Amino acid sequence: MSSVTQRINEIKQPRGGYIKPSSMEVIEMKKNEELYESENVAPSITGMVVDYMTRFLMTGDKKEAFSISIRGAEIARANAEKYLKHIKKLDEKSIVNACKLVTFDVWYRNTMNAMYAKGPEETNPDKKTIDNIRIMIERSLEFWKLYGPIIKDGFTFEPHGYTNVVNTGDGDYLTVDTLWDFKVSKAKPTNKHTLQLLMYWIMGQHSGQEIFKEIKYIGIFNPRLNTVYKLSLNSIPNEVIRRIEDEVICY
Repeated sequence: MSSVTQRINEIKQPRGGYIKPSSMEVIEMKKNEELYESENVAPSITGMVVDYMTRFLMTGDKKEAFSISIRGAEIARANAEKYLKHIKKLDEKSIVNACKLVTFDVWYRNTMNAMYAKGPEETNPDKKTIDNIRIMIERSLEFWKLYGPIIKDGFTFEPHGYTNVVNTGDGDYLTVDTLWDFKVSKAKPTNKHTLQLLMYWIMGQHSGQEIFKEIKYIGIFNPRLNTVYKLSLNSIPNEVIRRIEDEVICY
């Protein structure tokens, strides 16, 4: 049994991928500030902080935005509250404590590797990293002004979306007609990213949840590149969808 991302790493895609990233519409947003080239925390930490802080600043619900981190801290028998209480806005102290708090995600998502991952004491973002995170959060908030409102975030695929092969996985955001994923990579989307999005949509259709019925697009927003990538589901051949159902998710 695997998560969505683990399953993607296990399988070999057809030449070019099930869905070629080049088929996505590319929309570049205006950059008011440039990012520094270097950061001193892992890209995965940066990505989670940008995602969770954006959710928190939009909803005001800190515990919900960092819910995976809090669950991970419980598994690790650590005190999440000592970091959570200092997360208030986009100031330096808030961002530093967010970086420390999200190190507990691995205890929930991939417990077997948690012992080898850097913990909060070893995670100390420098000024350049903090500034980059702040800018990417501000870009994300601006993105949602244009592409929101968010209908659902942190969605899962109960009761019928998971299988014996793919039994875990959660997506980022749903708007009225689009399933969105956030990436903070320095590179453009890959066929692993497009497969991940399509798997989420297919699992949503199988889940039985009404919220997935009106989704017509899949999309990626990369606040590091400040670029939107979007694809109409109508452009994806039914044969490709059936192959992913049969070969990847294994319904």
